[in-house]
Amino acid sequence: MAEILFPALFLLMALGLPVAFSMAIAVFCALTMASTYPEIVVVKEMFAGLDSFPLLAVPFFVLAAELMTGGAITHHLLRFAAQFVGHLRGGLGHANVISSSLFAGISGSALADAAGPGAMMIRMMEKGGYDRAYAGALTISSAVVGPIIPPSITMIIYAMQDEEVSVGSLFMAGIVPGLLITAAMLATNAIMARKRGYHGVGSRPGVTEMIRTTAVALPALMLIVLVVGGIRFGMFTPTEASVIAVFYALICGMFVYRTLHLRDLPQILLRAALISSAVLLILGAARAFAWILIIEGIPQELAETIIGWDLSPVMFLLAVNVLLLVFGLFMDPLPGVMILVPILAPISHALGIAPEHFAIVVIVNLTMGLATPPVGALIYVVSSATQMRPAALIRELPPFFLAGIIVLLLLTFVPFLSTWLPQVSGV
Repeated sequence: MAEILFPALFLLMALGLPVAFSMAIAVFCALTMASTYPEIVVVKEMFAGLDSFPLLAVPFFVLAAELMTGGAITHHLLRFAAQFVGHLRGGLGHANVISSSLFAGISGSALADAAGPGAMMIRMMEKGGYDRAYAGALTISSAVVGPIIPPSITMIIYAMQDEEVSVGSLFMAGIVPGLLITAAMLATNAIMARKRGYHGVGSRPGVTEMIRTTAVALPALMLIVLVVGGIRFGMFTPTEASVIAVFYALICGMFVYRTLHLRDLPQILLRAALISSAVLLILGAARAFAWILIIEGIPQELAETIIGWDLSPVMFLLAVNVLLLVFGLFMDPLPGVMILVPILAPISHALGIAPEHFAIVVIVNLTMGLATPPVGALIYVVSSATQMRPAALIRELPPFFLAGIIVLLLLTFVPFLSTWLPQVSGV
């Protein structure tokens, strides 16, 4: 069946069909043309892929992010970030990166990050004299931290594929790598701002004003502490944390900031439902796709082949980096995790690689694919939000992609960066 599955998948994707539909139709074609299994297996496996309690966290974290955006809470996060760096050279770009990191601690989604505060920052940067395509590329690159800084939808899915890690341990493991990516984007923006003459906006606000702005942003910032701290200290599970995040965002928007109204909720719920449906449809299709790979014995054969090469752990990680960077050009992170982790994770465990270390390498690698053509979803989200041609954004991306590769290599060769926090936190 594999000889039909993969050509059908790539053909459908080349024709512009969404990834979820491409995978589901490819599975259907493989079953119809090269097996005796009934076609109903496709539906059965798709439902089986969604029949999981931890997956409930996905729509709730998406809804929390939509409530934060709809309640203008992201505006306060932007003001909080801008007060520290807005006056510096390239200050609005720095504020863009920092606000992406803050929002990543709320949404767990790169696409929500780019579509929410990212789109707002692009407009602010353009008014501040930045080239619109550059502002868009910076937004794309900084939004990559969305699935890495906890909470993370991608990490929830990863933990379902690898029994050696928990959602809590991955959340802890993602903090330092997420901050490293943020620092790399800040450094790249500083270099580019100096080359292009992007100056700061105004002067640094006074202490009193900074205290006032911080106090206003504090309720929004506390959501990050609530989610991560609650999971770390065993107060609730990641799924329960996602529900708490929804209620907290609702209370903040309606009663603390008073910018969220009952009439706004139907539209917010609709947007969250559409985003969640798209994510879950991808997961269901990926489950059916992975099922065919398993019954064909492809994971076992690939594992035996790689083990037969007798690679060292470092060489194996470098080979995985190349594989995933290529894979990420054509497929989103969620189906990538569903398909590849069951194949690669057992090999990494056999080689003695720390589970959290390998997980972070995989997640960072696949997440970078969101910012690379031809399938990079972040490119098209920002292009749609700003009415820019994708080609204009892609031309501005190489410096930021290079910064991401440097961080990826650092994470590959220094396991301590991914394993330290899970170890000291005891998660």
